[in-house]
Amino acid sequence: MAIVQKTLSITTHQRGTQNITSIIDDLVKNAGIQTGLCHVFIQHTSASLIITENADPTVCSDIETWMQHHILDADPKYRHDYEGDDDMSGHLRTIMTDTSHSIPITNGRLNLGIWQGLFLYEHRTGSFERTLVVTIQGE
Repeated sequence: MAIVQKTLSITTHQRGTQNITSIIDDLVKNAGIQTGLCHVFIQHTSASLIITENADPTVCSDIETWMQHHILDADPKYRHDYEGDDDMSGHLRTIMTDTSHSIPITNGRLNLGIWQGLFLYEHRTGSFERTLVVTIQGE
């Protein structure tokens, strides 16, 4: 069994989703593993990873609308606001989503459903460098 691990830096420019499926799929293709597993982990507490529909962008905007309705910035009940009004809400959004995903590899490609994509979901309102650790293993 072969194991390949890469660390990626992705810049976000605002709160919302960024489709990273092709970036991760390219890493899988270059790893030369035909059958196995790709694990993607984000090393942050105010950004996350989601798998959702990749065909209609209104899905991602509706997810953000739901988040804004249920997890408020600058909620006066929050005590943690060291980095601004979106600090604690960013942490809450992260724990409501995921910091990692494992995706099967079949025939040298990510084996996602036809309408699925992997997205980096930025929960803060500014621009940030986000670090991902991608571990690809298999044969």
